[in-house]
Amino acid sequence: MRAAIHIDPDSSLPIHAQVYDAWRHGILSGRFAHNMRVPSSRELAITLGIARSTVTQAYEQLIAEGYLRSQHGSGTFVCSVLPEKLLHAQATKRSTRESSAIRLSSFGTRLVDDFQYPPKTPGWISFSHWWPDQDQFPSAEWRRIMLRHLRNEHPDIFQYARHAQGYAPLRETIARYVTQFRAVSCTADQVIVVNGSQQGLDLCARLLIDVGDEVAVENPGYLGARRIFLAAGAKIKAVAVDREGIVSAELGRKARIVYVTPSHQFPSGVSMSLSRRLELIAWAREHGAIILEDDYDSEYRYSGAPLPALQGLATDAPVIYCGTFSKVMFPGLRIGYLIVPVDIATAFRRAKWLADRNTPMLEQAALADFISEGHLERHIRRMRRVYSARREALIESLEKHFGARAQVLGDAAGMHALVRVDDPGVIERALQNKVQIRSARDYYVGNAPGNEFVFGFATLNERAIREGIKRIAR
Repeated sequence: MRAAIHIDPDSSLPIHAQVYDAWRHGILSGRFAHNMRVPSSRELAITLGIARSTVTQAYEQLIAEGYLRSQHGSGTFVCSVLPEKLLHAQATKRSTRESSAIRLSSFGTRLVDDFQYPPKTPGWISFSHWWPDQDQFPSAEWRRIMLRHLRNEHPDIFQYARHAQGYAPLRETIARYVTQFRAVSCTADQVIVVNGSQQGLDLCARLLIDVGDEVAVENPGYLGARRIFLAAGAKIKAVAVDREGIVSAELGRKARIVYVTPSHQFPSGVSMSLSRRLELIAWAREHGAIILEDDYDSEYRYSGAPLPALQGLATDAPVIYCGTFSKVMFPGLRIGYLIVPVDIATAFRRAKWLADRNTPMLEQAALADFISEGHLERHIRRMRRVYSARREALIESLEKHFGARAQVLGDAAGMHALVRVDDPGVIERALQNKVQIRSARDYYVGNAPGNEFVFGFATLNERAIREGIKRIAR
């Protein structure tokens, strides 16, 4: 047995783990045959010159995992059927007949498009991404808070949530956050924590849209929202956007919902003026429509204070406010939130429970602390300066290399800019010089201008931005 099991006293691996590994490897490799009797813990301890309790610990783990079996009065034996075999199902011969076609629901048949973020190509400069710069995120603080909750082992983070609408301390924190920074009027009972704003929009579509309902959307506008509404069976009414936001005079009379991004319209970048906001609220009140306000990156505004949220202005018209932390922290943090009117909060909570029970509790608990301890506010203040400088680098480079041929649309805000470039060769030169740029065509309903591009600048430093614009201007 000494030849079969070797103990290294200098190894960082505990001795009981070395005994366990030696037996397990020997059993799986066939050196220790099925049903073979193994030495008693006393015998093996004497043979190896180690404590009997160490061998007992290794044997107990092997028995618990199904490699050894203990037979009262007879000893301990290698199992005849090993746990690895029990984990794998036996393959069966598949029928050669063709399976019949599966009929999708009407919802399934309306899912006609895929959406994928364009991958970043090594060696290329990419303006095709408008997500936050993860290298600038205070990861050490986030890890510290996550580990603190793991060490505390609070039962809430390992169980189903008591309330499907979200972790109560996080909902209270969000309610304070949007009240302070966005002039939203709400209580924690109106907050629904969701897996990113996209799930929030999906819940709104499921609960508020019947097949054939008209939904008004901005044109150009966010493609992810438009696809959700189409999949729900809505009739899309595309409404133009001007320098003050969605043109409320073109909304008509039939729309049940109007979806808007008033703080920083996507992709044009304009902020809805106060007068236009009041017009929109008056329209919704008159026609009994619901305003769906997507406030995806209002934290990043580089000139003047942000205008108050529509939700805070509309005291007598229904507004559902949708926010996310993925844009200000990191994309993989799938935590967003809805602020819904009191009378429909129960329906949203029930729909959230049916969808996925709850958003991961560990991340919710960590986020509540991250916000309440001031880390999020400090991060936003720092990144506002960083992104502002990168946007300025983009504008200066466009002016330097294109002059009047390039026009930056929208306000000084966000992590992208819509640029109108009157140069027919810009796409070809971008490809030739390893620069990724993205046309704004997909965001339009109907005819779209061919010379508008969405330039994401948040993930690029100022040097890369200047080099990228220089390349496409050659």
